[in-house]
Amino acid sequence: MPTDPVGRFLAALDPQHREAVGGKPHQEQERLAAAWERELEADDALDTLDELSPPAAEAEAARRVLERETD
Repeated sequence: MPTDPVGRFLAALDPQHREAVGGKPHQEQERLAAAWERELEADDALDTLDELSPPAAEAEAARRVLERETD
């Protein structure tokens, strides 16, 4: 499992989004990974989900970040 924020963020994405984000410049990937980490830290509902399933919480946070990016 990756330990760097970008690698963890990419791993949390579904395959289609992982490919799309993986093709972006590294600086953009870092910005999205930072937003993802903030989402994980800030949302109390994700804390509860994280206790039950850390991968599910990470995937949900990644989905939210990408959803905001496309709005």
